Amino acid sequence: MAIHLYKTSTPRTRNGTVDSQVKSNPRNNLIYGQHHCGKGRNARGIITARHRGGGHKRLYRKIDFRRNEKDIYGRIVSIEYDPNRNAYICLIHYGDGEKRYILHPRGAIIGDTIVSGTEVPIKMGNALPLKSTSTDMPLGTAIHNIEITLGNGGQLVRAAGTVAKLIAKEGKSATLKLPSGEVRLISKNCSATVGQVGNVEANQKSLGRAGSKRWLGKRPVVRGVVMNPVDHPHGGGEGRAPIGRKKPTTPWGYPALGRRSRKKNKYSDNLIVRRRSK
Repeated sequence: MAIHLYKTSTPRTRNGTVDSQVKSNPRNNLIYGQHHCGKGRNARGIITARHRGGGHKRLYRKIDFRRNEKDIYGRIVSIEYDPNRNAYICLIHYGDGEKRYILHPRGAIIGDTIVSGTEVPIKMGNALPLKSTSTDMPLGTAIHNIEITLGNGGQLVRAAGTVAKLIAKEGKSATLKLPSGEVRLISKNCSATVGQVGNVEANQKSLGRAGSKRWLGKRPVVRGVVMNPVDHPHGGGEGRAPIGRKKPTTPWGYPALGRRSRKKNKYSDNLIVRRRSK
């Protein structure tokens, strides 16, 4: 989908872009409302996640990440906008009358057919295990919506424009290269969808003004150096003062740059062949 530029009639349109008009007309049985419970705050109203709050009301679309309609062909009826993610979604009508949403694969158009199962062709939008009996997924295949645990549905590579690559198979595991650069082992029995997630131009979009950011539920970010000492370790001083420390810190006094945030001795450490690049 293309990104359109506004005519430069106002400061907002001078810097803003907009996606090509993908309509959103969701089916009533595939959506439900979300309880707005004070974004970024706990039950007492205390801010626990900064820079969140407000935003436009949204209806959540039920996305089929499991793709458990096995060996039943479906047809893409519409491509729709989803306010809960930066990727587009497709409405699928299956042969048995079932209707579901899936992530839009790049290049898929209305009228295309898809299917999921253990013995399905290697075609864009089809979902199958990394190791099948007859149609073995070849090395170098581009995939997305990858399961980590068998039966839990796709959890990896679901953002707009992302794609992983199948680079090796050995024993009970398959080796994948993820968009972050991480090389990781996944069980061969886990399923994935062939192709790349659509809306690859999502990272080229420019919001153009602060109000568009507020619609997304994101509040302003204030630098610690302009705060008071009671609010941030970098705060205080006369005029434009330096932070007064050897290294930058978080608002809670921990090192801000280079500190590893991953839990030590995590269960998946043995599954990571190479960590992501910085």
